[in-house]
Amino acid sequence: MSTPVVDNRPAAENLPSARPATAAQPPVTTLGHMVLPDAVRDAIGRQLAAEPDPNENIDRAMARYHQIFATLPIDLLQEILDFGRHTDTPGVGYVQNLPVDAALPATPGDGGPSRDKPTFVAEGVLLALSGLLGEPVGFLTEKNGQLVHDVIPVPGGAMTQTNQGSTVFLNFHNDIVHDLIGRYDVSNPDFLVLSCLRADHEGIAATHYADARDIVRVLDDRTIELLRSPLFRLNAPGSYVRDVAGDAEVLSDPVAIISGPEDTPEISSSANGVRAMTSAAQAALDRVQSACREVAHEVFLRPGEALLINNRKGLHARTQFTARYDGKDRWLQRTYVRRNQWSIRYRQTPENRRVHY
Repeated sequence: MSTPVVDNRPAAENLPSARPATAAQPPVTTLGHMVLPDAVRDAIGRQLAAEPDPNENIDRAMARYHQIFATLPIDLLQEILDFGRHTDTPGVGYVQNLPVDAALPATPGDGGPSRDKPTFVAEGVLLALSGLLGEPVGFLTEKNGQLVHDVIPVPGGAMTQTNQGSTVFLNFHNDIVHDLIGRYDVSNPDFLVLSCLRADHEGIAATHYADARDIVRVLDDRTIELLRSPLFRLNAPGSYVRDVAGDAEVLSDPVAIISGPEDTPEISSSANGVRAMTSAAQAALDRVQSACREVAHEVFLRPGEALLINNRKGLHARTQFTARYDGKDRWLQRTYVRRNQWSIRYRQTPENRRVHY
């Protein structure tokens, strides 16, 4: 049985630093919930099970997945499409009752893709949902440019602030991409899709999502002013620091943490560390993490479930869990999705138009 959404957020009016909504700023729904009917799930699953490995011809595969998922009920299809189109939609969407592979091999132990997977239903679900939001993209410094990322605990990464971790709380962050121009919020994905193939042994690993619209409601004006000032430097992703920079910090130019209109703010934060440039900025940064815990939605993903995550509207996190490295560990798959690849065309590799430096 699927585990329902657990939403532990206190009412905004009960938070000590909350500012009440006004007629100009009505409360917004920041968590969406979508469930496929059983018959639709089964029909889509049969079609996906007959499809080959999408990596053999990714553009053909994306077109085919569009064709298959076009059979979703119109209201559900519109809800997913609208999630990727509009500013006033939820920042995270919880999708349940998705097709799954009939047989699942052991969870890979190296953080890479399985070589023993007989069907590609999970990959089809992940890429189809991604295609309804935009276009999946890859970066050579993240999972070697793969479009489908296997998110799996790895022994050497258990204590790290990366997708290989397990024994530490993965801090609230959005997925950023190192860029030589000095800005880590330009090339980063617009969306992530996270899909569950296998839950952790105890079923306690939770994904949290804190929407910037909820975060700013519980912050005071002075903290928001500091967060909107270029007083912070984001450290490059842990994968880049580990694999390219030899574990040295690679900091961005000074940036703000929050930007954009008051009613539709964008938020940026690196899991691998943010360096505040003043003591006041550090206090504001600390307050962001505590505010995220106050307002976050919490979801325990199970097989056949996925999260659509707006990577600009909010920050996500993951709780601790125990990895056993026995072939039955937690196994998620992830995509990076961009609405438009034009603005990052300077990074495109000549071998693959979906993969960037």
